[in-house]
Amino acid sequence: MSNYNWCHGPNCHTHKTQDRIRGVKGSKVLRTRKIAENNWNKNSVWSVFCSQGCYTDFFYKYWQEVIAIAPRLEALETPIEVITETRQDYYGHDYKTKIIQAIDNA
Repeated sequence: MSNYNWCHGPNCHTHKTQDRIRGVKGSKVLRTRKIAENNWNKNSVWSVFCSQGCYTDFFYKYWQEVIAIAPRLEALETPIEVITETRQDYYGHDYKTKIIQAIDNA
């Protein structure tokens, strides 16, 4: 397996930066960036996208297909318990605050 991936940004090859220029005089091109896979980016989106811009471009182009993979057909819910606590501020005055705790259903 290669230690490099090509950026998946649909417009990566159109950005006019020096590191994308390839070829000899007369037949130069702008090329998609190559991303070195390492311990920092392996198993993350940064192993296939060279920048936040390329990641966003990809998502804007393919968001409908991404959502079609696992559509949300109903709302998700987390059981909670709301507890009211009395605390003191810096000056010693009491005030009430609500604490939200998730209920463990295990």
